[in-house]
Amino acid sequence: MTDIALDLARLRQAYADGLSPERVVEAVYGRIAAANDPGIFLALVPEAEAMAAARALGPYDPAKPLFGVPFAVKDNIDVAGLPTTAACPDFAYTPAADAVAVARLRAAGAIVIGKTNLDQFATGLVGVRTPYPVPRNALDPDLVPGGSSSGSAVAVARGLVSFALGTDTAGSGRVPAGLNAIVGLKPTVGAVSATGVVPACRTLDCVSVFAGTVADAWAVYAAMAGYDAADPYSRRVPLGPVALPPALTVGLPTDESLRFFGDEAAAAAFKASVDDLKALGARFVPVDLTPFYDVAALLYEGAWVAERYAAIEGFIRERADSVHPVTRAITAGALTRSSVDAFKGFYRLAALKRQVEPVLEAIDLLLVPTYPSPVTLAEIAAEPIAANSRLGTYTNFVNLLDLSALAVPGRARPDGLPAGITLIGKAGADGLLAAAGAALHAALGTTIGATGVPVPDAPPPTGAIPDGWIAVSVVGAHLSGMPLNPELTRLGARFVMAGETAPIYRLYALAGGPPFRPGLARVGEADGAAIALEVWALPPEGFGRFVAGIPSPLGIGTVRLADGSTVKGFICEAAGLDGALDITHHGGWRAYMAAKAA
Repeated sequence: MTDIALDLARLRQAYADGLSPERVVEAVYGRIAAANDPGIFLALVPEAEAMAAARALGPYDPAKPLFGVPFAVKDNIDVAGLPTTAACPDFAYTPAADAVAVARLRAAGAIVIGKTNLDQFATGLVGVRTPYPVPRNALDPDLVPGGSSSGSAVAVARGLVSFALGTDTAGSGRVPAGLNAIVGLKPTVGAVSATGVVPACRTLDCVSVFAGTVADAWAVYAAMAGYDAADPYSRRVPLGPVALPPALTVGLPTDESLRFFGDEAAAAAFKASVDDLKALGARFVPVDLTPFYDVAALLYEGAWVAERYAAIEGFIRERADSVHPVTRAITAGALTRSSVDAFKGFYRLAALKRQVEPVLEAIDLLLVPTYPSPVTLAEIAAEPIAANSRLGTYTNFVNLLDLSALAVPGRARPDGLPAGITLIGKAGADGLLAAAGAALHAALGTTIGATGVPVPDAPPPTGAIPDGWIAVSVVGAHLSGMPLNPELTRLGARFVMAGETAPIYRLYALAGGPPFRPGLARVGEADGAAIALEVWALPPEGFGRFVAGIPSPLGIGTVRLADGSTVKGFICEAAGLDGALDITHHGGWRAYMAAKAA
């Protein structure tokens, strides 16, 4: 039973085929015991209670998007009946109600498994500032697990739960994701309610999501996002649409403003990930990160340190000895600053925001490394503040500038250490980041290993097709970032290229849906046009399973590309075009869906 897949797509299919949530819960607790890492969870729901919650779900209900999905919660987020410690035992209290985010996930069918370790009071990016055992990094036990959401990231990377909640103020939902090679989604500030969350910096805090894939992280975010009148910083943020524009404009840091602190392997891995995004057709604009770094400096050198102190002022005054020494030293810096300093910080931030506005308006998203270089446990022991600060190089400015962000695993480093990349967008651009992140993650060829850890698969460069694999073209809902793309990626498909058909086809929007599907019909040069497509490569077994699941009136035939070559691809039976809408003039499915949304 421990071999049960926990990613959402396969779990949903297993439930539809008759798997019971009780068996999944049993497998999860077996995995937790086998992991033998006391640093991951600070509290577990008793297995009998989790079993009862699974049983109470009843028969599989596809209307619940997270039916029977097991998840973990960072221990600064309330779960009714479990202590909230914020990794400080003397601070602990037992809430009577779930945090709003947790309650919404339960309503969607998800099952809480336990509370996870963190840097105390969510202050840190390393995951070692805790009085409890430190969670072991899922890829290399000599590396820090990343913080502050250390336990949540490791729980997902070790395959113990399907997803986990973290929080992100300065990068705590992104750095641990990068260090454990998983996905970390940091929403727009205020998109997810913070009611029931122990604050770090109340004006900046976000509830974040760790998952194995972008699609899974997005499904979780969609289930828990929404306005909450009880949270004074909540706001209404649109969820989508989750679709890539025809041409993506990406801000790329100039070589002069990139910081790797001498780590050439990290620089090489980032360059390789940039090349992957180029292969997806992105257009790059150089960006000087200097003003972004100036914003980042304000987080721990300005008024926002005082906000961290304000969050725990009563406790730290009465129980200072209960606070981790490094956490205490950082928050105590607030006592050296005045209200005048606070207003100066606000003015400085406003000026820097105005400086970066034209940069952000000129791009769809900004691409940066998730961190300059991984940090070892030995390094953080030798320099606990400086090494932590380096990890925040590319994360600290994001919430101060009211931006959204998504961390995904990047290209593998030559030395095998983890290297992550982060996509950053304006407030409300969460859907765009998810679409771009899903496409990029697929292009990187990362797969989920037997333990749940995403393992770099050393794929050939984009454009190459491994021997024996089968190229297949897609023109609709299977395009990267589209709803059915996971049907390809979970079968091991690798992105090859974006291109066009020869000008001998017409494209139709078929009746029915969702998911909405197009039909490609060959008509000849006199009446045809070039249609945008993507080519993916599948291993033979995966291709067979993919074809077996294609519903009528669609099928697989031979599609001619613009360069005259041919690949296998979707075609539509003539009978399927009855009642269909001719959308050829849009040039492709993405353009049609964008026009439809508008």
